[in-house]
Amino acid sequence: MFKSIFAGIFLVATLALSAMDAIAEYGDVVMNNYSDEAAVNPVVFPHWFHRIRYTCKTCHTDLNIKLSAGSSKIKMSEIVDGQYCGSCHDGQIAWGIENCELCHSAKQGTKTSVQRSQLHQSLQMDKHPVVPSVPKKKR
Repeated sequence: MFKSIFAGIFLVATLALSAMDAIAEYGDVVMNNYSDEAAVNPVVFPHWFHRIRYTCKTCHTDLNIKLSAGSSKIKMSEIVDGQYCGSCHDGQIAWGIENCELCHSAKQGTKTSVQRSQLHQSLQMDKHPVVPSVPKKKR
């Protein structure tokens, strides 16, 4: 009895969430270098989800993914060949490329960018100030 109630609640929650528009959270990277041209939804890459599991070196050195949003120019054909995301998203380490909607979840026309916090958006800050610049003292 309990299992069937739980399964019903889980099913309703899953359907409700799947009906919602996908959104990018703070720190997520929207990748749309080629998506609009290919008539597919842009990719939402959950940066912090990956960062808590792997070091920066894993992707930005070992997989040669550049640090600046939009600079890597990752193509789906390269992922299929096991490069970039495809080195893990191979159906064994992580889900495979046949689950398109798990990555290609942004709305058409969403620009390549790193998603900012609500504070940054309300203050209209263009970049995340990791370290405030301090003028150098003259000697």
